[in-house]
Amino acid sequence: MTKPVRKAVFPVAGLGTRFLPATKAIPKEMLPMVDKPLLQHAVEEARAAGIEDFVFVTGAGKRAIEDHFDTDSELNRTLGARGNDEALRAVRASEIGAGRLFYTRQPTPLGLGHAVWCAREMVGDEPFAVILPDDFILAGVPCLKQMIEAYDEVGGNIVAVVDVPREQTNRYGILDVAADDGRLARVAGLVEKPRPDEAPSTLSIIGRYVLQPEVFAALGHHLQGAGGEIQLTDAMATLIGRQPFHGLRFQGTRFDCGSKIGFLEATLAHALSRPDLADHVRAMIRRYA
Repeated sequence: MTKPVRKAVFPVAGLGTRFLPATKAIPKEMLPMVDKPLLQHAVEEARAAGIEDFVFVTGAGKRAIEDHFDTDSELNRTLGARGNDEALRAVRASEIGAGRLFYTRQPTPLGLGHAVWCAREMVGDEPFAVILPDDFILAGVPCLKQMIEAYDEVGGNIVAVVDVPREQTNRYGILDVAADDGRLARVAGLVEKPRPDEAPSTLSIIGRYVLQPEVFAALGHHLQGAGGEIQLTDAMATLIGRQPFHGLRFQGTRFDCGSKIGFLEATLAHALSRPDLADHVRAMIRRYA
């Protein structure tokens, strides 16, 4: 029987340089997609998958993240006194309860693998999820929930994957596939950012993971990989053959919010998915098309 996945790690220590000057004072993860920060969308996805404990790996200048998910008693009292129940419900939905929210610092930007390693004491000896908020996923069933369902079937480690054009394999961690039923691909190996002519497939890992705690032992060696950084992909590769390892083709659309165009497209797609906004957004698009 598989252990339940109750904890999720959110690496949010990056500088967000592609969005300067907006991110000079505001963490990139707190940029709004309509009326919720990008990071709140990721937290809500985790909640929908049954996650109970939330671990944010932060850096300098990220205080706004702490404030956003905390309880603002004065704001709540003011909204309640004014009878603004809709706004009060929205604010309370952003709160993470006492004892369920944890922060740790990544003091130096040494890579995604290092950021995940910084959360090791809070995760402990349990399977856990990793969510990269830059990857916004629009799906009927939240992506992480789909992954937890797959994990309950096969156990071990699960990564969310999408097919990418071969010329883009040098941007991603790529699966070497042992078997594939069209939904779950059994992983024989992982390669970080291979050249297109050397990529074993075009199945790319995106920012959703369900991992076993043994990955921390590999991360603890602090070995540098592609780009001179401590790569999560390299540490995950050490688990293959020792534990089940699969890539899941999830149902949904992934948007890369690490770029301005990707963020704009994600915001537009999200607005069009909302019944309260869709007609207005379509009319707006027609005016500018």
